[in-house]
Amino acid sequence: MNILILGSGGREHAFAKKIKESTLCKNLFVAPGNAGTAKIATNIEIGFNEFEKIAELCLKNKINLVLVGPEEPLVNGIRDFFEAQPNLKHINIIGPDKAGARLEGSKEFSKNFMHKYGIPTAVSASFTKSTFLEGLAYLEASNMPIVLKADGLAAGKGVIIAQNITDAKLALEEMLLKSKFGKASDKVVIEAFLKGVELSVFVLTDGTNYKILPEAKDYKRIGENDTGLNTGGMGAISPVTFATNKYMALVEKRVILPTMEGLKKEGIKFVGFIFIGLMNCEGEPYVIEYNVRMGDPETEVVLPRIESDLVSLLVATAKGNLNEVELTINPMNAVTTVVVAEGYPEEYKKGDIITGLEAVENCVVYHSGTKLNKNNIVTNGGRVFAITGLSNSLEGAIAKSQKGAKEITFEGKYYRKDIGLDILRSV
Repeated sequence: MNILILGSGGREHAFAKKIKESTLCKNLFVAPGNAGTAKIATNIEIGFNEFEKIAELCLKNKINLVLVGPEEPLVNGIRDFFEAQPNLKHINIIGPDKAGARLEGSKEFSKNFMHKYGIPTAVSASFTKSTFLEGLAYLEASNMPIVLKADGLAAGKGVIIAQNITDAKLALEEMLLKSKFGKASDKVVIEAFLKGVELSVFVLTDGTNYKILPEAKDYKRIGENDTGLNTGGMGAISPVTFATNKYMALVEKRVILPTMEGLKKEGIKFVGFIFIGLMNCEGEPYVIEYNVRMGDPETEVVLPRIESDLVSLLVATAKGNLNEVELTINPMNAVTTVVVAEGYPEEYKKGDIITGLEAVENCVVYHSGTKLNKNNIVTNGGRVFAITGLSNSLEGAIAKSQKGAKEITFEGKYYRKDIGLDILRSV
């Protein structure tokens, strides 16, 4: 079959590599893709929100399956767009409709959904520009630290953890009155700070049946020992030691099952990936957020551990018979180190020539922010590469990933050297 992946990051390169392994994949296209996907698929210079052009591409190339990587086209209704047109309805889409995408597209909706269906999460309240003073009063009555979240999509940057009341009030003012995150912060959700260790849980569902994919732990802060600004992710590991069978059974009972039941009761047929961001608070799972697609860089540690044919899983998801396909997981450890451009997650330079790729051995190189410029591969994003090492031990996977990250060279290159070490020390 002919398959189209939408997106241009490390997640999409990881999907492309895995899909390319399948005998079911005849032709693979990525829009817009990057220098990595260009080596194994056909890149098409179309933005992932250009629905009309994507439709033309699908019809011209007889696309059977579209895998939507990023959240934005899902929130903007790409599934709804395809399903509304008779000549596109036959094309299978992996990703929810606009209603389902609200789980990520609106923090307020997702919090209300969790409260409604008894899914454990932090206490919260929402405020707008017109209720700014009420928001300040809410902060005054709250314990610090506290979390402020832009209601809408903010490219992974719409969350502020304020350590004291002064910073919290300033953050609320910047978000609501000064549009710090644009339209995304027209509404702000304020929620209690949860103390614990984060865990990413991924569910693939056809709307009725579901499979729980390998879990992961990602590292969001730019600096080592989880310091500095939040980023889209500086690394990830899988499996996670505290995510035992007993703990994951608890997650399924308290979070996954009520989430699936809640979606049905809301009349939402959710087809695709649900990423559940959890906080493990002394053995109890609390939901921090939902995403309606796979995470990045978690995808780069999750997919290498899936031994089953990914295309078979995706087709079964689209057709509604996911229960008939077996999911087999490799027990090996996977560690991803993200290599970023100088200045990220704030202003960074693009166009620097990358060298050393040929020197990387014993790990997988996923391109995130790269592009081809004549005969050179150059930087084209804040997160440039995700380097994944696989080993029977966590220590071995860390060593492989770090060695690979060290070999790649471009001006201003930076990567964290402590990915996975916190878990290694706790074992």
